[in-house]
Amino acid sequence: MVICDFMPQLPRTEINVIVERLNVASTPHEKGKAFEDLFCVIFKTIPGIEIAQRNIYNIFNTEEVDVALWNNKQIGSLDFLPNIILVECKNWSNAVGSAEISYFKEKLAHRDCTHGILLAANGITGDPTCLTAAHYEMAFALANKIKIIIIKFEELIAITETGGLIDLLKKRLLELALTCTNF
Repeated sequence: MVICDFMPQLPRTEINVIVERLNVASTPHEKGKAFEDLFCVIFKTIPGIEIAQRNIYNIFNTEEVDVALWNNKQIGSLDFLPNIILVECKNWSNAVGSAEISYFKEKLAHRDCTHGILLAANGITGDPTCLTAAHYEMAFALANKIKIIIIKFEELIAITETGGLIDLLKKRLLELALTCTNF
């Protein structure tokens, strides 16, 4: 196993270009593609993380995975996460609702994956203290041994180096363990 002894800076110029693409995109498809590109540009800077595949449908052509990450589990990097991490990107003007959290949980379960990341531009619906709406579905997923990590757009672009991103992922996993949801 390779030990990760440095944390690279994020490619700010490339991130800014993608954010500009997001701002000028005129169709949902263009916005979604740019949002996925943003996620991939940032996450591929994490030592040991590979963007394995994007926009892949299952054999039945019923479920699409936006991004699949392969985690080589480098010590000091994302060694606390499994090898396969599936990602859903929702660049919506509203918060992501409970139906979408439930559907993402099912996608993960159908593939025997225990961890997923949901990049939700405007977070998720409901009250985290009362576990209502999407927060209820987060708790239900956790009760079924599936951990969904929520990251908001503003959080993602505020990070300057990969160590900050790793810390955010750790924080979200702790939130799940302690409160059954994120935020």
